[in-house]
Amino acid sequence: MTSIKQFQVTFDCADPERVARFWCEVLGYVVPPAPEGFDTWEAYKRSLPPGEPLSGFVCSDPTGVGPRMYFQRVPEGKAVKNRVHLDVRVGTGLVGEERLAALESECARLLPLGAVRGQLLLADDENESCLNMQDIEGNEFCLD
Repeated sequence: MTSIKQFQVTFDCADPERVARFWCEVLGYVVPPAPEGFDTWEAYKRSLPPGEPLSGFVCSDPTGVGPRMYFQRVPEGKAVKNRVHLDVRVGTGLVGEERLAALESECARLLPLGAVRGQLLLADDENESCLNMQDIEGNEFCLD
């Protein structure tokens, strides 16, 4: 049986570069260098035919530990809730007020980037507190 060592997370979106750069800020990821022969991504974009925007954009974990993230342009907008979402683990090991403070602090950092705050789900008998959020194109994710 083959053992899978790596995977990437792919997002459908309207503006791949914008969404990728948002997630770089959220996760501390980086944008790879521009394609060979171009000093910058702006120079590469200027080389594309008029009216043809980037069809995809990538960001990756600079440590190589986290998954590569690929953002691909699709013509349709988001219509329903995500079937898969990311949990951004900012409260791991924390409970009670300390966990809530960590979630709120990260939420406050992400709001100026264009994130949208959702519902705070308080701890119960089975789960710790988490905070539902949306990225700049409405994709759901959780601060966990």
